[in-house]
Amino acid sequence: MDIQKEINKTGGFTNLELLAKQVVEGFISGMHKSPFHGFSAEFAEHKVYNNGESTKHIDWKLFAKTDKLFTKRYEEETNLRCHIIIDNSSSMHYPKIKEHHLESLNKISFSVLATACLMNILKKQRDAIGLSIYSNEYDYYAPEKGSERHHQMLLNRLNSTITNVSEGKNTDTYTFLHLIAEKIHRRSLIFLFTDMFQATSNPEKLFEALRHLKYNKHEVILFHTFDSEKELHFDFSNQPTRFVDVETGDFINLYADNIKENYQEAVSSYFYDLKMKCAQYGIKYVEADVTKNFDKILTTYFIERQKFA
Repeated sequence: MDIQKEINKTGGFTNLELLAKQVVEGFISGMHKSPFHGFSAEFAEHKVYNNGESTKHIDWKLFAKTDKLFTKRYEEETNLRCHIIIDNSSSMHYPKIKEHHLESLNKISFSVLATACLMNILKKQRDAIGLSIYSNEYDYYAPEKGSERHHQMLLNRLNSTITNVSEGKNTDTYTFLHLIAEKIHRRSLIFLFTDMFQATSNPEKLFEALRHLKYNKHEVILFHTFDSEKELHFDFSNQPTRFVDVETGDFINLYADNIKENYQEAVSSYFYDLKMKCAQYGIKYVEADVTKNFDKILTTYFIERQKFA
């Protein structure tokens, strides 16, 4: 199928679920080359056996084929609750693009498609998923459920997040993370997609909110979402350019080469500080570069899911 045909006239995905399925299937087909060899073929029906568990439900036929221990799963089982949080502030809609597809994603469409991919896997594993979206207000909240109706509702909301471009919206991320933390009562795996711009103005408040998310033994994974070409390497042509803050409207006119070296040093230092701060508070930090594929996102999920079980 031509991926380009999965884009509608408003710039959103006409079939987000199908596109996510294609991405996941492409990833799963390559798992035989990874440490997850033997897990992919039956991942929708089995889970990895952990030492100390009952051997009653071990699938010995699968063991004979893979030389790995898996236990059978049943339709009524829900072993995981996952809540995904998406920052929908104006900065997440950078870079501005006309069409969202696998070769051209900005931060918000990358986050949306990554979320849809995670939902695809969670659905197959019959796990429950919830979703929160925030900008300068708490845009959307859905508790963790596993029904097909719930799944379709979340997909529709994700797609509308792309098509309804957020303009002039900044946000106090820490305020909404506190609100979300109060809503998630049962132990969950929590994924947060954000460009972490709020951390530059008030890092202590933001990490206090992230620590709040870790209450009730939640596991928190921060997907630091950014465009490496523009936001990390400052890859702009050296001609007079006006750089505009998409959230405040503030701007500056300059030649990119005049500040490129200092900019790269400052941003690299900022990224390093974020990683160290996350390590300090027991938050898993993952770089989510929108110019790359989704393998790092999906690999992180499988690793964290096995640790969470």
